[in-house]
Amino acid sequence: MNYPSLLNFSDDGLTVTAAEPWIKEKVSVIQQYLHSFVATLTGKVDEIVFIDFFAGNGVYSLGARKELFPASALMSLSLDLPITKYIFCESKAEQLQTLKVRVNKYYRKKNVLLLEGKPDMLISKLQHYVPRSKGAFKVAVFCLCDSFSFDLHFDTIAQLAPQGYNFLIPFTFALNDRLNHRFFLKENRDKLRNFLNGPEDLGRLENEAENNYQFYKRLVQIYQSNMLALGYNLSLSTHRADSGLMELSAYQIGFFSKQVSTKVIQQDVQATRHTQFELFQ
Repeated sequence: MNYPSLLNFSDDGLTVTAAEPWIKEKVSVIQQYLHSFVATLTGKVDEIVFIDFFAGNGVYSLGARKELFPASALMSLSLDLPITKYIFCESKAEQLQTLKVRVNKYYRKKNVLLLEGKPDMLISKLQHYVPRSKGAFKVAVFCLCDSFSFDLHFDTIAQLAPQGYNFLIPFTFALNDRLNHRFFLKENRDKLRNFLNGPEDLGRLENEAENNYQFYKRLVQIYQSNMLALGYNLSLSTHRADSGLMELSAYQIGFFSKQVSTKVIQQDVQATRHTQFELFQ
């Protein structure tokens, strides 16, 4: 399958988010997952909803605003896909306002809802605004959870799972000499406990991770097990990371679904990638 390349944005003078080059590649991979998901379900469902839990201001910058490219929210709007509704969530009011200006400027005709708040605070609103499958009426929800942090509570995933949400989760976060596995297991343990499924998971991670690599690998494995317990099928793809913040040579993206074959979606995405890594096998 051929995918369109990411658009370049002209400088509109509004706030942008500084990014490393690998972030552009990550957005491209997210685009491919979304494209494949929509292509698989087009004609099989009545509505397709795209949700971005951490939408930001919509635009990334590589190096002093010299190259601007869309974050996932604006990327999704730029695609010619039969998505019926877009829901963009952002906890910072000024970021959401900037995104609103850009949506109105470039994609006014799209059906977009902007929600202010962290995902765990928006569950009731999502239940109100996201249509549900009922009888012959079928809905597919693609929910992107790309926070570059541990700000996603697993309980949020567990509450949305019965509604049939499909989740794409890039496992990316700062992980280096200073913000290392010991930092997250001690100073940031409350946030890590919420990201996982409680103190038992945290204890397991603490006992089995002696360095950053082991910490990352075990964390993803625990998350997989928790999603399997919720009844999800899953697949992981591995991608190169060249980051000063996340000092691993590769990271993984998890796709979790009860609605489509995760392996088929993953294979479709991987068919467009030149190299597959086996660092986490």
